[in-house]
Amino acid sequence: MVIPNIAVDAVRHLGAVAPDWPGHPWWHWVVFTLINIVFILVMIIGVIYIERRAIAWFAARTGPNRTGPFGLLQAIADAIKILLKEFITPMNADKIVFWIAPAVVFAPVIMIFAVVPFMNGAMLADLNIGILFVVAISSISTVGVFMAGWSSSNKYSMIGAMRLVASVISYEIPVVLALAGVVLIAGSLSLNDIVLAQQTVPFILVQPLGFFLLFVGGCAEINRSPFDLMEADSELVAGFHTEYSGMKFAMYYLGEYGEAVVMATIISTLFLGGWQWPFLPGWLWLILKIFLVFFTMVWTRATLPRVRIDQLMAVAWKFLFPLALINLLVTALQVLAGWPEDLLWLMGIVNYVLLGVLILLWSRMYKVGWGRIEV
Repeated sequence: MVIPNIAVDAVRHLGAVAPDWPGHPWWHWVVFTLINIVFILVMIIGVIYIERRAIAWFAARTGPNRTGPFGLLQAIADAIKILLKEFITPMNADKIVFWIAPAVVFAPVIMIFAVVPFMNGAMLADLNIGILFVVAISSISTVGVFMAGWSSSNKYSMIGAMRLVASVISYEIPVVLALAGVVLIAGSLSLNDIVLAQQTVPFILVQPLGFFLLFVGGCAEINRSPFDLMEADSELVAGFHTEYSGMKFAMYYLGEYGEAVVMATIISTLFLGGWQWPFLPGWLWLILKIFLVFFTMVWTRATLPRVRIDQLMAVAWKFLFPLALINLLVTALQVLAGWPEDLLWLMGIVNYVLLGVLILLWSRMYKVGWGRIEV
């Protein structure tokens, strides 16, 4: 292993929160469950505000600035407005499935934070298969999407759901392969151990191609621009949630931004050192890194045009998937070679050169329907 398990074990308990904090396993479960719920809801409000202000800035507009100081309460005002709206159920809808689907989409957002460390050991459960838990739980929301499209008794909703399911399945493969590269270097599936393994060098400097694959594939999985085909009004109205209104629609709205927060959190944890950084509390550094990653997502939304569905699938299978295989192979060879921990920066240089060469050359080797990709 590049990072020996002994080195991780030596720092695992340094300044760590006790596994049963604040004193009993049941109290630990209650406290961290409340922390996770409050954290995700507050972060959703925060990222909604950041996106609105940033998009307005990119488009030379004002953005929300009336409700509350600097428009900070605009998201709360929108929530109150949505709560007052009528919820309409289509006559021919499968009503039970139609009502359950929004909860199935939103629930995994909260469940994933059970294995995310806010500080050393400060988490609901330090699973030794944390990465597998994240991958498995995040897949549940896809079932909720298909439930919504199928139960709506609307052909456009059904097509939109099938599109999203197809894209999630396609992009899940390069995303998981990108995660595998981090696991190989850290020598552990625990998110807490992966953060501790980045004490010397954050993995974004060691695995730049893995970071690129996770960021692009993650944006496609959570329906972020330029992959937001479900909101292509000229084609599918609003996609799988066309028939939803009121609070049920708000659940999908919160779920979409919640998934963005989850993706930014996973990227920050795996590649940016998580809560690690000097001078400030660890949980505050994690929040700042999440906002930084999310701002990058907003930046791409304001910059890049929306792709077509055939281009979306081509990028997954013809571009990201081969790059993910190459990245995993190179990382495995570097780990087998026993790359010293104090020379991880040299591995980063090698991998950055590989990143530039692969993206520049591979992008010219295939077409996506309208011509060659030029970077």
